[in-house]
Amino acid sequence: MRVAVCQLNARDDRAANLAAARELLGRAAEAGADLAVLPEYVDYLGRAAGLPKPEPADGEFAAFFAAAARELGIWVHAGSFHEAGPDEERTYNTSLVFDRTGALAATYRKIHLYDVEIPGRVSYQESRSVAPGEETVVTDVDGVRTGLSICYDLRFPELYRRLAVDGDARVLIVPAAFMMHTGRDHWEVLLRARAIENQCYVVAAGQIGDHEPGRTCFGRSMIIDPWGTVLAQAPDKVGIVTAELDLDHLAKIRTELPSLANRRL
Repeated sequence: MRVAVCQLNARDDRAANLAAARELLGRAAEAGADLAVLPEYVDYLGRAAGLPKPEPADGEFAAFFAAAARELGIWVHAGSFHEAGPDEERTYNTSLVFDRTGALAATYRKIHLYDVEIPGRVSYQESRSVAPGEETVVTDVDGVRTGLSICYDLRFPELYRRLAVDGDARVLIVPAAFMMHTGRDHWEVLLRARAIENQCYVVAAGQIGDHEPGRTCFGRSMIIDPWGTVLAQAPDKVGIVTAELDLDHLAKIRTELPSLANRRL
């Protein structure tokens, strides 16, 4: 399986963001990708006042990426968007996965919400406007078991262990808008750790650059193998990178270093 991570700089213009995402998906398809992954909040990352009206999982956002998957003939992981939530005050932060025909294959709602207060540096309370999801999700992508997560989920290893053990995942997907001050120290370390401890491929697509109001995302989208080796990493600009996922290599690692089979807890 060839996968692509699409790195972009979504701003406060939804139409422009969607157009940029579609262009990157086209580039992924031209590069031979079977699966292309977009970042968190791919359609809008800007001031709350301009936030698009939340939609259901079968709304305009879904229709746009379903059409892209169908037209390009590839699997599309549409990053995430603001799905209409359980009440008027909160949305869900939701990922949608579409197969080659444009059919919806999986829906995942972000479980762990980013509530952080660092005096003088960052104040962000995701739970004020976003409701947490409750279900882990693993889906088949061309027959490969693939576990879903979003951004801050990355800091919670128990989620990925459940995806790998209970869900039999071979691939773990992480769309993100990782902030610069944490990303430069933790992004790659955490991604490689999740790959090594679960003996899975990790496919992580991030936002890059400045976003209003006063937010800078780290980027460095990457694809990592089950040994923790970075197979591909995006430079600090909008674009795509691709890599081949070798499932025989994964099986060999799990056989020669059977840490999942040896676990006792």
